[in-house]
Amino acid sequence: MPHTLAAPAHSEIIIKKSRFIGCVQPIADRASAQATVDALWKQHPSAAHICWALLAGGQSAAVDDGEPGGTAGRPMLDVLRHQDLEGVLATVVRYFGGVKLGAGGLVRAYTDTIAQALLTAPKVTLQRMKTLQCHVPYALEGLLRREIEAANAELVDVQHGTLVVVQLRLPETLATAFVQHINDSGQGRVGWTDPENHRE
Repeated sequence: MPHTLAAPAHSEIIIKKSRFIGCVQPIADRASAQATVDALWKQHPSAAHICWALLAGGQSAAVDDGEPGGTAGRPMLDVLRHQDLEGVLATVVRYFGGVKLGAGGLVRAYTDTIAQALLTAPKVTLQRMKTLQCHVPYALEGLLRREIEAANAELVDVQHGTLVVVQLRLPETLATAFVQHINDSGQGRVGWTDPENHRE
């Protein structure tokens, strides 16, 4: 089951006078990753390279930032994949120490920097969430709200029209049992609709 990180974690290693400052952190998409890298350049304007790898579904990326092709971004991405992570950005800021490391040395340096940061990174299991939408008479709104809270589900939206339309999110694995439980509690007065199609 894929994991993401609960919080950022850092590492720093020095190899032949080159300083590698690593960070792994939870991130949602490529735009956020790019913004984080831009901010790193502001913090480290004299760095030689800021290489990064993002594992976020269809928005994954591996950026060597001027290092020889395939020696930084791709190895960092492989570390994230190997640990079955999702929604994670790995960055390494490199200050060049004047000694060339060669392609193999660079791959090891970038891989080790990220692997070391991941040793202390707090991981959390990623749960696939499902959005459900139902409509109930006003008399059942209180009951429904209590059941949503009891299931630790997230109340996304409530609209009051002729009926109360409620949208909620909960882990996919719990959805079927939750719907069954609400149907039983509501004694046939709960209607379910596709959240994508509903526009009141």
